[in-house]
Amino acid sequence: MVTDRWHCSRPKLGKPGCREHGLAPTTVHGQGDRWQVRWRDGSGTQRKKAFAKKAAADRFDTKIKADLAIGAYVDPADRTTVIEYARRWVASRPHRPTTRRVVESLVDNHIAGTPLGDRRLASVLPSEVQSWATGRAAVLGPVTTRHLVSLLRSIFAAAVLDRLAGSSPVVRVALPRHERARVVPLTVDEVRRLTAKMPDRYSALVVTQAGLGLRVGELIGLRVQDLDFLRRTVQVETQIPPGSRTRTEPKTPRSRRVIPLPQVVADVLAAHIAAFPPAEDGTLFTTKAGAVVVHRLYGALLKAAVHKAGLPKTTSSHDLRHHYASVLLHAGESVIAVAERLGHENANLVLSTYGHLMPNSEERTRKAIDSAWSAPDVPQEAEGGR
Repeated sequence: MVTDRWHCSRPKLGKPGCREHGLAPTTVHGQGDRWQVRWRDGSGTQRKKAFAKKAAADRFDTKIKADLAIGAYVDPADRTTVIEYARRWVASRPHRPTTRRVVESLVDNHIAGTPLGDRRLASVLPSEVQSWATGRAAVLGPVTTRHLVSLLRSIFAAAVLDRLAGSSPVVRVALPRHERARVVPLTVDEVRRLTAKMPDRYSALVVTQAGLGLRVGELIGLRVQDLDFLRRTVQVETQIPPGSRTRTEPKTPRSRRVIPLPQVVADVLAAHIAAFPPAEDGTLFTTKAGAVVVHRLYGALLKAAVHKAGLPKTTSSHDLRHHYASVLLHAGESVIAVAERLGHENANLVLSTYGHLMPNSEERTRKAIDSAWSAPDVPQEAEGGR
């Protein structure tokens, strides 16, 4: 790094001028005394900036030196705006198509066109982020608002790494308090009622999702070759994303899994295969025309069946996944095992979502201690004669 600073003035009688430094007099920045700071940026390019006052030049010089030393240098001339960088960031991320559509929608609808979106990236203050978040919270639900703020936090974190911002202003953002409603899982009787109200061709979808805990994409992507009736297992290898008929890899690495096949599901699937033969590629659930059952169709069929069965209007396909998790936990299955069956990355989500459904373990605790203390003591001689 090369940093130079000098006092440059128009030549006056009896006073040194710019020529003393090998420079010609200039009025580019106005007449009178001028101070200029020179430095080389991270790429080695020489930069300069003029100041009217020595104190301002000194402060700038000190900051540039410090930022270069610690790797926090930001080009003071860069005019990249928040929305410009946000779109570049989205384009560079390895998002799945479905996730990309959601993220692009959030950026286009809630960052573009806002005062924050037009701000210079390196100049945004935490107070501006707070004002923006408060405005978004007024038009969005609490969960979506939190996702949006998290997205902005990721964008600024990347901008800091790219040295387009010295630090992230997305800190300590106050958001409306949100108490997530407790999951109330469907009972076996309610799942049976729901199944009975589905058209015959699609009734097996409900039992299969409730008995295997599959995501919708995993459910409609099931193939006959994924079923092993002998070993009583189901292999989750693919999924069909929302808005698509094309089979892709599962949502996450943990989503690729083997699930035990309960007999009740095996019987329903066997009957379904006999009544409605799989497609040529093995797809189990198809329409009368032989097409894949897409997300929208399954959702519409389920909504109609919910109404006919007299279940709460808010009931959705995800409630069948909740049912699966609640049954396992009530039977004493471990949180880790439930997380694996559901295809979650870790068990924390299971605990936070279904912790209140876990059976009370007080009596098991009492029995464990009583059992240990009721065992006869071992004589000391038998332990080595101490």
